[in-house]
Amino acid sequence: MTDLERILGPEGPLAREIPGFRHRPQQVEFAQAVEKAIEMQGVLIAEAGTGTGKTFAYLVPALISGGKVIVSTGTKTLQDQLFHRDLPRVREVLGVAVDVALLKGRANYVCLHHLEIAVEEGRFGSREDSSNIHKIQRFARNTMSGDRSDCGDVPETSAAWAQATSTRENCLGSNCKHYDECFVMKARKRAAEADVVVVNHHLFFADVVLRDEGAGDLLPAANTVIFDEAHHLPDLARLFFGESVSTAQAIELARDARTAGLMKAKESPEIGDAAHAVDRAARDVRISLGAVAGRVALNAIRQRPEFDRALDALAEKLGELSKLLQAHEERAEELRNARVRADEFAGRIADWRELDARERDPAEVDTVRWIEAYSHAAALYVTPLDVAAIFRQQIEGSKRAWIFTSATLSVAGDFRHYQSEMGLAEAVTANWPSPFDFEKQALLYVPEELPDPNSEGYTDAVVEASWPVVRASGGHAFLLFTSLRAMNLAHERIGAKLKSEGLEWPLLLQGSGSKNELLERFRKSPNAILVGSQSFWEGVDVKGDQLSVVVIDRLPFNPPDDPVLAACIERINRAGGNAFMDYQVPRAVIALKQGAGRLIRDETDRGVLVICDPRLITKPYGKRIWRALPPFRRTRSIEAVEAFFTGTPAAASPSHSGTA
Repeated sequence: MTDLERILGPEGPLAREIPGFRHRPQQVEFAQAVEKAIEMQGVLIAEAGTGTGKTFAYLVPALISGGKVIVSTGTKTLQDQLFHRDLPRVREVLGVAVDVALLKGRANYVCLHHLEIAVEEGRFGSREDSSNIHKIQRFARNTMSGDRSDCGDVPETSAAWAQATSTRENCLGSNCKHYDECFVMKARKRAAEADVVVVNHHLFFADVVLRDEGAGDLLPAANTVIFDEAHHLPDLARLFFGESVSTAQAIELARDARTAGLMKAKESPEIGDAAHAVDRAARDVRISLGAVAGRVALNAIRQRPEFDRALDALAEKLGELSKLLQAHEERAEELRNARVRADEFAGRIADWRELDARERDPAEVDTVRWIEAYSHAAALYVTPLDVAAIFRQQIEGSKRAWIFTSATLSVAGDFRHYQSEMGLAEAVTANWPSPFDFEKQALLYVPEELPDPNSEGYTDAVVEASWPVVRASGGHAFLLFTSLRAMNLAHERIGAKLKSEGLEWPLLLQGSGSKNELLERFRKSPNAILVGSQSFWEGVDVKGDQLSVVVIDRLPFNPPDDPVLAACIERINRAGGNAFMDYQVPRAVIALKQGAGRLIRDETDRGVLVICDPRLITKPYGKRIWRALPPFRRTRSIEAVEAFFTGTPAAASPSHSGTA
């Protein structure tokens, strides 16, 4: 018996010491694959279904390997769970003397310099902001970590945090007078000394690309890098391997330059005037976009001449501000920092404008330029369409083990889509299905006679079709929608149904509170119904009878007018591929599996997954999606669903099984 078989076995230390631990043969096999990858300094892509115990499966071999390990997660929830719960447990049970550190992005730590300026200036948007700044000041005096999540008195969403934290652009680095007490630097130093460091994907990529937050310094020393929730990586890689500049950054620069001028060069009011001109020019860029909202490709903007002129005017004003700051920058680091940022922003705008000539030949284009327009700001992006080669360079540039794991990386065990996106063609792949008895525990119900998802009134039809299921289960339901508009409409319709039937069941809506707040209320409220969108498709764990129904309104295809997706589709089709089957369908499968994964979280859970999209049955590609879902029993009969909840024999009747 190997060490891993003993440790993870039915009589092993984890089974003895950790309440609720279950021996899983799949978990042992997964751990052995991780151990081999670490020994061979190889690349492993591992899909492990719900209940496999993948966290312990990679932590045990990683901790006993003796090298430096970086674990990167897709969400802060899992990052905190790993650091505060799973790692301490495994470390204690194994009796290994490994030092563990948690490293977050700089926006998670109080910045003593910017907090001091905020208090001195006393310029706040509201009394609440003023009160919160002083609460943060008291917190900063007493905290060891400076981590804003430890400051329970101030909400995560408070505007005060923007004044009490730093960004990559406005950090003064080693020239800051608070450098020795800096919470960010303390966290980096702690991480550099630790054997195991827990980060998240955003921080990891920001550091690999920008060498910003500290993980870039950690990476050369790491023997093993483990990505949990690795299905997030392709989209994040596109974001971080691209370029961006936003009007919000320019407005923030203007604010910082004006403050620096007032505090460090009072006799030069022209700095404040120039900063004001940058602020106004940045806002004019957003105004030039007119009614544009959300994500849109640059070539789809109708007011292109006005936008180009506004962008050029912003670059000009940034140049004027830079010259004024340069004349005084020796006086203070704040003035020099503002000058450097002004030059950087002007340079990024120049780079953006230079792409105009290149993009006249579509065949030569390997990026897409797009804009995300908010109500008062806009962000400009240059996104690479293919990150495989870029990421492969990161892998090949160093000898270490790379582990990619998630419950959803393949399409029915086929990893080619993920390997292609990430440049991991040579990686070892493995799949361990969930140990749960899905055939007994769960039912997949696809209602009959639903209209086309693009038809008028589709959301009403989804509510009508799913309501009998929700009623049969007595609530205990998540209804998940692929758009906020559909989510809000469904919430309204379900509220009306509850009222008309005299049911006082709690009805929760995403956005009416924080995600954690809503989940806690859902767990504690009998008969609760939660209506949500993408935020509740993954990273949500509700065990037991409290969650018995998950309704998904439609197959989660990304909107084809999304600028990045549209450019990727065009590129694949231009090369002779089939973008729909080779790219869009696999992505939809992975997203749908995440949503379905909310239902059965434990071996005693029972529930019904309702997918309301008729395309799952009527379209040829529906069969591919159908086969990739967990092996729940299938039905198209509401009577079978009702029987499932009452436990009558009809629930298991073959006449109710559906096929695709």
